Amino acid sequence: MKKNKLLAILLALLAAFVTFLSFSFNKSVYFEKNGTNINDVQETKEEVVAEEKEEKIATATIVATGDIMFHLPQIRAGYDSKTDIYDFKNSFEYVKKYIDSADLALGNFETVTAGREHGFKGYPNFNAPKETLEALKYAGYDIISTANNHCLDQGKKGLISTIDAIQEYGLKNIGTYKEPNSPILIENVNDINIGLLSYTYGCNGMEYCLTDEELSYMVNVTDEEKIKNDIQRAKDEGADIVAVFMHWGNEYQMEPSPEQLDLGEKMVQWGVNIVFGSHPHVVQKSEIVAYRGKNDFVIYSMGNFLSNQRRETTNNKYTEDGIIVSIDIEKNFSTGETVLKNVKYIPTWVRRYKDGQKLKYEIIPIEEFMNGGDNKIDKESLDKIKESFDNTFSKMSQL
Repeated sequence: MKKNKLLAILLALLAAFVTFLSFSFNKSVYFEKNGTNINDVQETKEEVVAEEKEEKIATATIVATGDIMFHLPQIRAGYDSKTDIYDFKNSFEYVKKYIDSADLALGNFETVTAGREHGFKGYPNFNAPKETLEALKYAGYDIISTANNHCLDQGKKGLISTIDAIQEYGLKNIGTYKEPNSPILIENVNDINIGLLSYTYGCNGMEYCLTDEELSYMVNVTDEEKIKNDIQRAKDEGADIVAVFMHWGNEYQMEPSPEQLDLGEKMVQWGVNIVFGSHPHVVQKSEIVAYRGKNDFVIYSMGNFLSNQRRETTNNKYTEDGIIVSIDIEKNFSTGETVLKNVKYIPTWVRRYKDGQKLKYEIIPIEEFMNGGDNKIDKESLDKIKESFDNTFSKMSQL
């Protein structure tokens, strides 16, 4: 009886062993037929587990500049009477590399392009050739803020034709619109959704060019309730981070007004992460605002990036100063958090000089020229840019 039991156990063990060998053989054959080594499968599983443990991080760089203006002397300087062509690209030659290398580049276009038939002019009712926008495309801009006090200088037609020209050159705009219920612009940059908004305090009394209904959707006039709702809309529509262009404050004032400080703080509390200020035509301070465990950024005015305003025309040397603001952002897909990681500043100065009988305008990255970037710059200009650099950089806060 015991022998029979022992025999039965041995037969069962033998059957199990044969089954194991068969399974192993068939599995190896299967993987070999399908071009996969069984050891590779094990290694792939380990790699997947390792990747799952590793956090996915995305990064992007946003660059922004202040007021880009085209006064009549600049328009004349860009005209070639022999060819009857306007060209303004040379003004951006030295700063193009900083703008073009960014993942997203923004600027405030403080003029309109209503067409030659309206006559090209500067202050007080601007109308520039559309080739000014061609120059911005050449420089590397992606998004143009058009909500400012000059956006209605040539009425409704000027506002619409400016948007059309921006789109013609493959750019996008924020702050003025042709149609009601225009969507909030959310740009996907390296898998980071960046919500972009723009507002102006007013339109120099030109609001009468639009009906009340048209004004309500064609120009983003500053209204706290609207701003708050737009920020929430941007977040509801998937924005990881929200950046706002604000045309605000008092012209030529070196410090932000109480209204700027108050609204800047409110916007951060409402969910804005970056505020780019324009309109004062001089550089005002920047701040790192800590809120709910994160750092947000406000610069109250980025000054004039390009204009004819200067000590010779306004008796104000600070109108020659501007700044390129470069902000690195980072999204952690594991936590869902998007944060500002770094802010860099490139102070600029508008150089104006005569080339023969013609004026030339160039935006100078100051630090580069201070370190010998252009041997042709004269000593008087070099002294001016050193002074400009100190004035601008002393107002900037670091993350």
